[in-house]
Amino acid sequence: MLAIEKMYEMFPKAHGELQHQNPYELLIAVILSAQATDVSVNKATPALFQAFPTPESLAVACVDEIIPKIKTIGLYRNKAKNIKACAQQLLQRFNGQVPQTREELISLPGVGRKTANVVLGDAFGIPAIAVDTHVERVTKRLRICKLNASVVEVEETLMRKVPKELWIKTHHTLIFFGRYHCTARNPHCKICPLLEMCQDGKNRLKAKEIL
Repeated sequence: MLAIEKMYEMFPKAHGELQHQNPYELLIAVILSAQATDVSVNKATPALFQAFPTPESLAVACVDEIIPKIKTIGLYRNKAKNIKACAQQLLQRFNGQVPQTREELISLPGVGRKTANVVLGDAFGIPAIAVDTHVERVTKRLRICKLNASVVEVEETLMRKVPKELWIKTHHTLIFFGRYHCTARNPHCKICPLLEMCQDGKNRLKAKEIL
């Protein structure tokens, strides 16, 4: 698609911004990133992983020991319980290893479809498209997806329209485009190379002219 190709040109080095050293750290970081920014998660995880570097150490930790490490992240109480329970499940069911299928990942506490897809793509290089708020906003503004499409429908639409070998790249590119250019508030429509194909942007600029 022309729109996504232009985004590739704008953000040729788009990548996952959650800092991690292995699949375990990525899994925990993505769980923590729900309704939080990657920046806030990256500030908290160094101390968290220094204290609990393995699923084994996290599984036996008390929730009250975990909370101080992630207290700067939203919903930290529930997240502390989830990452402890997730670590326990990794030990009990997967020999301490992060599973490599969506179905198994989703079965873990605190893991939804988006989290599973991020882990599949970034930890294991398995083609997947994770739909977060940026991906959903951008694809709907550009009418790549229907305005009333659900998150799963957005994912399925992109999977149909984008070659499988580009799913991971497209996922990161859409996030960068939404995070740094087509922002939720005050998107950079005036300087956007996609303006000609974006009715949403045209309408926004026209409304500003009227005001």
